[in-house]
Amino acid sequence: MLDKLQNIYKIPELRHKILITLGLVALCRVGVFIPIPGIDTEVLRSYFTQFTGTGVGQLLGLVDMFAGGALASGAVFGLGVMPYISASIIFQLLVGVIPSLERLHKEGDAGRKRINQYTRMTTVGLCLFQAFVLTRTLYSIEINNVPVVPVYLQGMSFQLMASLLLTTGTMFLMWIGEQIDEYGIGSGISIVIMVGIVDRLPWAFSQIVSNFTFSVAPAEHQIGIFKLLLLIASFVAIVAGVVYITQGQRRIPVQQAKHTRGRKVYGGQKHFLPLRVNQAGVMPIIFAQSLLIFPTAILQGVQVRFDPGSTGYWITSRLTEALQGGVVYVSLYCFLIAFFCYFWTAIQFNPKEMSDNMKDYGSFIPGIRPGGRTAEYLENVMSRITLAGAVFLAIIALLPMLMSRGFEVSRAIAGFYGGTGLLIVVGVALDMLQKIEAHLLMRHYTGLLGGTSRVRGRRG
Repeated sequence: MLDKLQNIYKIPELRHKILITLGLVALCRVGVFIPIPGIDTEVLRSYFTQFTGTGVGQLLGLVDMFAGGALASGAVFGLGVMPYISASIIFQLLVGVIPSLERLHKEGDAGRKRINQYTRMTTVGLCLFQAFVLTRTLYSIEINNVPVVPVYLQGMSFQLMASLLLTTGTMFLMWIGEQIDEYGIGSGISIVIMVGIVDRLPWAFSQIVSNFTFSVAPAEHQIGIFKLLLLIASFVAIVAGVVYITQGQRRIPVQQAKHTRGRKVYGGQKHFLPLRVNQAGVMPIIFAQSLLIFPTAILQGVQVRFDPGSTGYWITSRLTEALQGGVVYVSLYCFLIAFFCYFWTAIQFNPKEMSDNMKDYGSFIPGIRPGGRTAEYLENVMSRITLAGAVFLAIIALLPMLMSRGFEVSRAIAGFYGGTGLLIVVGVALDMLQKIEAHLLMRHYTGLLGGTSRVRGRRG
């Protein structure tokens, strides 16, 4: 393995890309430790620790995960890259709806650059709006009558200052991601998110170590030797399963038509059309979490307006409990994940367009008539694959809750056993490995796995 790592540094271009990526990653973590002037960071951290189960706490916790802990620290990178991701998703949806954007998308690099410019402009607007709402939310947060933002600072001037700082931080992170895309290795925005998630791993490890005991029968809230071994084995098994499904593909055999030119015959090659099992990626879980968090936050805001003994208070409290756990929560969560799996796959995968492209290039699926029959066949295959991907995502999304209850560990530690964080980390790590392996093979070195092995999807 050391020989494989040494091969990386023998290639100057690859070495420079990795060093530039590491330098930019270190730079994007600096803003996490620069707080917004006027915010009491200790009070904010205490709120995140004590009220993670509330609707507002869950919503802020979801934003804080993508911000790499910057929001809990009251830092200038508090919004992270979520506004940019939201703007990118908006334009991905609009490309299939607005004809002018669809024409730009089909123009190639020039059209995509225009769409990227529109995405940046939309990101600025989303940043200002989200920063304004976040600042107003911080006004209402207090611990032991000590507010996060002192009363004498609360006003329009503080909101403008905080909004500009948060917007500048997001745009700076977006710039770092673009520099990684151009000069580094891997997907820049994804790496920025992954680093923020991995940054919590040492803290989670320290929590396990602090509660560890060599006793065979540990006390409550302690981790014995058997529980520790089970936690390690479960983590390895879950990561292996995520890698297996993430790389999983259904390969459709495709035959290229033969063309006779004079005395020579061209074409006739056989290849495969790879269809990913988890085509939607991590987006269905994010959408499902957001839709379940917002009603909880609204219900808790309405609940405080009723007297504790009133009917309205009883109804809102029952609905809040149902949306925070139990059968209703799990059922809604799984249904929303499955719905967004099919929704997001339908946006990214167009069987009619793929069938037309195959027909134009003279390719066909053996036994399937080109044209409408091919589109229908691809749609049916993708529907079955998406069902398997939806079941996989539902299991991964519920694993943190199951691990927290089954092993009696905190949700912060259980979060590394599934959910959006694990999917993002595994996906980004696999993408970087594939790109490093491509550089090594292009320079006639063996890959990271050695021999003829490749970091690639398995056969369906």
